[in-house]
Amino acid sequence: MNELKGFIEKAERYLRSADQILIAGDYDSCASRCYYAMFFMAEAALLTKGLSATSHRGVISLFGEHLVKTGVLDKYLGRVLNDAWDKRLIGDYGIGLSVAKDEAEDLLKAARDFVGKVKEYLDQWAQQK
Repeated sequence: MNELKGFIEKAERYLRSADQILIAGDYDSCASRCYYAMFFMAEAALLTKGLSATSHRGVISLFGEHLVKTGVLDKYLGRVLNDAWDKRLIGDYGIGLSVAKDEAEDLLKAARDFVGKVKEYLDQWAQQK
């Protein structure tokens, strides 16, 4: 349970950072923080299934397989997590490519939604334990 709380706190902190970075105009870094907020929540959700992965792609794959495809969470969440992964790669590693302001704004909105919906799932899961 402490690990879940840690993931949630970190995700929420990264969302706050993403908001400030967006205001500062660093859209690449905003995309990265958004992705990581979602990534931490995906890791937390996987813990409820007794699962973990050793790579980012592994977390995304397991999240899709065990939480999205099974109908536990909405398909939209799987799509936005994958989109965030793509944007993070551009933001962190792209040379000559960058995340546009509107993309960063949209991603921040999606990340807030993702974190909120996964947090709802985690709260329900904790109540059933």
